[in-house]
Amino acid sequence: MGKRSDFPRRKFDQYFTWDTRAGQALAPFLEGVETYCEPCAGRGDLIGQLDALGLECLAAYDLDPKRRGIIRKNAFRLTKEELQGAQAIITNPPWTRRLLHALILHLCQLAPTWLLFDSDWLFSLQSQRFMGFCSDVVPIGKMRWVEGTPDDEKGNSAWFRFDAQNQKPTIFHRRRKFYFGLDLKDYVAEPVLL
Repeated sequence: MGKRSDFPRRKFDQYFTWDTRAGQALAPFLEGVETYCEPCAGRGDLIGQLDALGLECLAAYDLDPKRRGIIRKNAFRLTKEELQGAQAIITNPPWTRRLLHALILHLCQLAPTWLLFDSDWLFSLQSQRFMGFCSDVVPIGKMRWVEGTPDDEKGNSAWFRFDAQNQKPTIFHRRRKFYFGLDLKDYVAEPVLL
């Protein structure tokens, strides 16, 4: 998404979440979540993935919506009422640090919030300020952000769950691997507390 490439960044950091690895990685961690709000919906790719998992999107917003049914709204101005009763916020936000950090602080005050962005952030000094709110980290690995290209990103991505009410240590969930149809989850140790 521009970190290790010469390509210019897209307006509003619009990199659509069409790669289904995003929804697949998050699915095992959404138990008990039936409804959500998508505040950076773009063209609704992530909504399609989450709908396929049986979740219901009660409200979808974007600064520059690319599909009908997604309301034009700045995520920084989102209110609790505009979540329309959603149990969680789930989105692929802008990765520009100034925007990302402000969104973490704003959104996790409204509802438990799953954000998809680069996993390198976890290992930087700038993450320390936010880790008290971070309950879970779910690594995905490399994703494909540009349709039509055969290349995955050069870095890795992860889902981060932030909650202003979090009182527990962060759980780092190990990445599950699938080989030849065999789910190796039984061979992976328990999650690690950070």
